[in-house]
Amino acid sequence: MTNSDSNDCYDHPRYWDIAFQDETEDEVEFFEAAFKKYATIPVRKLLEPGCGGGRLVIEMATRGYQVTGFDLSQSMVDYVNQRLEQQKLNAEIFVGDMTKFELPSSVDAVFNTMNTFRHLVTEEAALSHLHSVAQCLKPGGIFILGFHIIPLDADEEDEESWTEEDGDTEVKLTLTVADFDREKRLETLRFDLEVNDNGKETKISTEYPYRLYTHDQFRSLLNSVPELELCEVFDFWYEIDHPVPFDHEISDAVFVLRKR
Repeated sequence: MTNSDSNDCYDHPRYWDIAFQDETEDEVEFFEAAFKKYATIPVRKLLEPGCGGGRLVIEMATRGYQVTGFDLSQSMVDYVNQRLEQQKLNAEIFVGDMTKFELPSSVDAVFNTMNTFRHLVTEEAALSHLHSVAQCLKPGGIFILGFHIIPLDADEEDEESWTEEDGDTEVKLTLTVADFDREKRLETLRFDLEVNDNGKETKISTEYPYRLYTHDQFRSLLNSVPELELCEVFDFWYEIDHPVPFDHEISDAVFVLRKR
């Protein structure tokens, strides 16, 4: 369900998912390869905190996994459930907060990619999220966490733009660093969606705060959650046979963590 009057990007889940659809196949292929390589248990039950418009939930459900997902946005949750019903797929989707959550039963793997983790803008919130993930994971299960690490020499002013199409709908997304404060460990990212939906043009612009992490800051956070061990690190190319060093040069990071 989409709130067409809202200027919040998260109230337009279809357009949001179209903007990122090019990543979906690489991500899910990597997920399945990581399940085989790093999990010490069979992986069938999955969780996606902050599932957004459900592009990954839908794909993993299509592949036969038992998927649970949640998001803080009611618009996103309504949209995912609508898509599941249309495609006659089963998944458990509900409104929930990444900061702290519990599940009625444990899962085999958790995935949280595309910087969703950085929406948690305090150390307490991030730590609570990692503890919640660890609590709901079975021993031997894995957590795939992807987000940008900010090197010390990172350019504080940045902008990137790309365009995706789905049928008669074209979505151009421009991502701009609107504010950057390394001392407070916060940056503000502005998302500008320019949409042509079957001839109807719409512009949507929203700013969201994100927490900044250096290599050392995230390693320190991980050390506070000893029940999650770091297996390997990858970049956003999602090449399972090409892990990268977890050092001060890293920027696009995908961490594979395993529950002890």
